[in-house]
Amino acid sequence: MPHPTQLYQHVPESRWPIVYSPRYNITFLGLEKLHPFDAGKWGKVISFLKEEKLLSDSMLVEAREASDEDLLVVHTRRYLNELKFLFERVEGVSRATIVDLDAHQGNGHERDFMGDKRVYIMDVYNRHIYPGDRFAKQAIRRKVELEWGTEDDDYLRKVERNLERALQEHQPDVVVYNAGTDVLEGDRLGGLSISPQGVVKRDELVFRLVRGHQVPILMVTSGGYQKRTARIIADSILNLYGQGLIGPQSANVSAQNSDTPLLPLEVP
Repeated sequence: MPHPTQLYQHVPESRWPIVYSPRYNITFLGLEKLHPFDAGKWGKVISFLKEEKLLSDSMLVEAREASDEDLLVVHTRRYLNELKFLFERVEGVSRATIVDLDAHQGNGHERDFMGDKRVYIMDVYNRHIYPGDRFAKQAIRRKVELEWGTEDDDYLRKVERNLERALQEHQPDVVVYNAGTDVLEGDRLGGLSISPQGVVKRDELVFRLVRGHQVPILMVTSGGYQKRTARIIADSILNLYGQGLIGPQSANVSAQNSDTPLLPLEVP
């Protein structure tokens, strides 16, 4: 019997496919400022986009809070994550690809989906940094290990070549894109040397390739341990909009041009 839930909601075509809530920003009596991760960067990204007159509060989608019953669905059977919840509850989603471009190996989702043939994982990461999880690497279908200080040209070439192959090897119903900004030059935890312009180009590249295959894509912003990452994320979103790759009714977009919407307008 299907699990009853209030999580799904109709999203009007006038709304942006951007999910945000002020509650995403973490504060703890100012102590959050001592941590290298900018726990308030999501609010800053939205502020930048408002300053650019790209959106307003009425154009955003705010997710509903999961009930205890919802969380029990997600966290049974070895803490299944939200993607497996999609497999079980959303019509038309039976195969997925995770494109993990955070600087660190994504050993969490790799362990979650170990042996699950429905999920194809492509992971591009600095091979010398945490976590170095050998067991989790067995779940990676397309592994790209980078060296210290990898720069734009080499990085973008490897991302493009491997993503093209990944999409040929596994035809997903949805792509979940982990767009970490800890690849940015100067990030002491990421150890790579990608410029702000390189990050913007990377996101555009991923969207063009995925949407060229007429597949919906969900981007999460993930890691990034410098205060300037919020501005770079905002610039990337502005560029994606300027290229016609996202928007309330972005159509006719592909690797050159595709008419697949970024996200379904209605979730069953």
